[in-house]
Amino acid sequence: MTTHSRTTTYFRQPPGRGPGSGLFHPALFYRSDQEYLDAVGRFLRVAVRGRGDHALVAVPGRRLEPLRGLFEGVRGGEGDDPAGRITWVDMEEAGRNPGRILSLFREFADRHENSESRPAIVGEPLWVGRGTAETREALRHEALVNLAFAGRRVSVLCPYDTALPEHVLTQARRIHPVVTEDGRRRISHEYADPLDVCGSFDTPLPEPSDPLVIAFGEHELALARGTAEDWASSCGLSPARRTDWLLAIGEATGNSVRHGGGQGTLRMWRTGDSLIAEIRDGGRLTDPLVGRRRPDPRSPHGGRGVWIMHQLCDLVEIRAEAGSLVLRLHMTLD
Repeated sequence: MTTHSRTTTYFRQPPGRGPGSGLFHPALFYRSDQEYLDAVGRFLRVAVRGRGDHALVAVPGRRLEPLRGLFEGVRGGEGDDPAGRITWVDMEEAGRNPGRILSLFREFADRHENSESRPAIVGEPLWVGRGTAETREALRHEALVNLAFAGRRVSVLCPYDTALPEHVLTQARRIHPVVTEDGRRRISHEYADPLDVCGSFDTPLPEPSDPLVIAFGEHELALARGTAEDWASSCGLSPARRTDWLLAIGEATGNSVRHGGGQGTLRMWRTGDSLIAEIRDGGRLTDPLVGRRRPDPRSPHGGRGVWIMHQLCDLVEIRAEAGSLVLRLHMTLD
């Protein structure tokens, strides 16, 4: 599996520290529901009432109704409806796999960004109780926002509950050039290069205890898929989800043959209520945004397969190891 090479420094300077030109990417640390509503509501009112822009609100489901309530019956001048410019999304569903979130954000910004507008996004992909692997990939998403929107006129507010683990809040300060806490906005002196931040998340993946192992090359692809289907069925994965499972594994193993040295190894195991497929090959992954933006069908650079995997699976983890690329696909049982 390969993508176009990282030959350019994507982003070395922090995004704008105020909502002027370019990306504005602040973190909001909140301690109560009221503090959350006040700060997020203020951000949205400035966008949709003050500037007349469109806003996307992608937050955990329980947050949606209180935020909607702030805009019920609110009208602007000459019958303008600010609430009509807000798109509401349940992040627990849309961002179940954090690798899907950037596509959602970019497609919204692409629809509404122009020289006269500044789309506003509220994105909250982390919440108390989210799993360790999902939290790590959600933080990776947050860092990649700085690359995906570098130089664009977009505002992305990222709320963080201060009840989250301290290591998550520490990473938030490294990811966001501006932090708002206790009602005060300040420059984050801990801000770091997004690529360095992402590198810190590339910790070794835990080894399974007794996986099913299949070596494959071009002539064993059908065998690998057939074995994956039979094994998933024996684990109780529903027919509809098995279709997603096989499509994702088919993309991954096909990429190994086409781009990863012509062969690979498929391992599968169950952890709790999740099935995991790991594909290891000799490929390289050189684009940190691969799979996290909808691929252009006219582009020669690929990335389509990884994007499809993110859309089909509940979590995708990618690691570059010495001489190999490791891809883990997670799918929750129904």
